[in-house]
Amino acid sequence: MSADRVVIGGSTGFMGRYLQERWRRQGREVVTVSRAGADIRWSDQAAIDRAVDGASLVIGLAGKSVNCRYTPANRAEIVRSRVDTTASLSRAIARAAAPPPLWVNSSTATVYRHADDRPMTESTGEIGSGFSVDVARAWEQALFADDLPATRRIALRSAIVLGHGGVLEPLKTLSRLGLGGAHHDGRWPVSRGRRAAGTAHLPGARRGRQRFSWVHIEDVARAIDFFERTPTLEGPVNASAPHPVDDREFMATVRRVLGVRIGVPMPRWMLELGAIGIRTETELVLKSRWVLPEKLTEAGFVFRYPTLEAAVRESFDRAAAAQDAGP
Repeated sequence: MSADRVVIGGSTGFMGRYLQERWRRQGREVVTVSRAGADIRWSDQAAIDRAVDGASLVIGLAGKSVNCRYTPANRAEIVRSRVDTTASLSRAIARAAAPPPLWVNSSTATVYRHADDRPMTESTGEIGSGFSVDVARAWEQALFADDLPATRRIALRSAIVLGHGGVLEPLKTLSRLGLGGAHHDGRWPVSRGRRAAGTAHLPGARRGRQRFSWVHIEDVARAIDFFERTPTLEGPVNASAPHPVDDREFMATVRRVLGVRIGVPMPRWMLELGAIGIRTETELVLKSRWVLPEKLTEAGFVFRYPTLEAAVRESFDRAAAAQDAGP
């Protein structure tokens, strides 16, 4: 194995695929870890130990998608898949004769409270409550649990990541059907069980005014490169573009880039019924996430896609180029 080795845990998802392709093009050795379809399986701790020992960078991205219904079984797997894989990487680093100098592990900007009054930064942000926040806190606790004096650790509190694929694909389809309007919050009956589990979304911002923080996938990759060159950065870091928008502006931008003139607003009752039908949760579009990249900005990081329209346009243009290229 080469000295410039990157270990990616959770390599088969949207971000993992992008990063490994990018770093292999740059000539770096990339070792992938996943449940299947990777160089190493999560069940093989000895192989993970060998890969991590001497690596220049470890990336932790693993975790069951939150794009599902928050049933008891799914909630347990969402937490377990994040905490167990993070602990596995931590054990490997603790055992390494030559521990990696940097470990960047996924977290989420959802750790902050529903915010429509002011933005959340690493220094002034307020941690929220509920199941999604509990997941983020457990994830970060697993990252920082062990004493790893030779390895700098960063919890990447990512906003919604845009790029070719990911969240934009279903929104593209809905917009072309005329259903790409703003997502309107409102009242909806909530069971006692959902309240107890912390999965109930209570009415917040109205008429699509919930804030939408986002970041282009290229800037996430560039931020990781920046972390390697900037040893002062550690702890939680917000991965979010410096110009968040609200939900109305986000959906209007998607429609404008696609050339779609009409977008019917989606009221809460329609969103809830649709979420039940496609087995997801309305929190993903109704929670107001207002996040700013304080640490990155103060450290001198320059975003390639600081504004939304350029990020959406690049994502759709790249998708069209890939389709034109064919198999």
